[in-house]
Amino acid sequence: MSNNLLKGKKGIIFGALNPDSIAWKVAVRAHEEGATVTLSNTPVAIRMGETNQLGEQINAEVIGADATNVEDLENLISKSMEALGGKIDFILHSIGMSPNVRKGRHYSDLDYNYLDKTLDVSAVSFHKVLQVARKMDAINEWGSVVALSYVAAQRSFFGYNDMADAKALLESIARSFGYIYGRERNVRVNTISQSPTITTAGNGVKGFDRLLDFSERMSPLGNATGDECADYCITLFSDLTKKVTMQNLFHDGGFSNMGMSLRALEQYEKGLDKICACDNEKPHADEHRYD
Repeated sequence: MSNNLLKGKKGIIFGALNPDSIAWKVAVRAHEEGATVTLSNTPVAIRMGETNQLGEQINAEVIGADATNVEDLENLISKSMEALGGKIDFILHSIGMSPNVRKGRHYSDLDYNYLDKTLDVSAVSFHKVLQVARKMDAINEWGSVVALSYVAAQRSFFGYNDMADAKALLESIARSFGYIYGRERNVRVNTISQSPTITTAGNGVKGFDRLLDFSERMSPLGNATGDECADYCITLFSDLTKKVTMQNLFHDGGFSNMGMSLRALEQYEKGLDKICACDNEKPHADEHRYD
């Protein structure tokens, strides 16, 4: 159902790889609410993914750009303003990648070149987007910039690895740049800390299926879906949230404020009598050395 919340607004959406992507769902909802957008991803992601199909579906121009490259971002923003007919009103940063996670490197044994890449792609790219947009005066007054985060920025989660550091930096950038952009041009900058969500990136996290189940049992309202996250993004792009900025907004069914729920406790108790097969092999099995 459309409420025309974004009627006449223009935006850039990063990271719409396939229909499972939150960015894809945001693009569809933005179009339904009356916005016109451009879509961006790395050239290789565009070739391997389905971004061009989404562009055809919502009549959006697809512009390849490496968000870690300032020249690419300048070209993207320039072409977006040309295609959309002027300054933009909102940006979604839905970008994240960790070579350490992909390569199975444990947090206590990181490859630091990989870590540099994780931080650049998943967090510093957000600063680059904001810096380029500000220098080009590309965002209209009362515009809105949103990046997607996760509660691992505040709490330790087994297997989330150096992405936790990247999300913490991402949220810090939103606060620091949010002050500057807000004071100068009334542009708001926020992050959304989303429930674990089934996406291409999410599935790369070790034990993701169990994490999904755990957060579902812990959250009073259950996990927030990708479609529900898209709805939340639309409200932050709209004029209904003009005075919301520099915030990390939890969209997780209440998970971030929970200690222990009955459902999670009951499941834990069911497993207490189970003995791991490795207990019969040796006292400290390698698979548990980091637990």
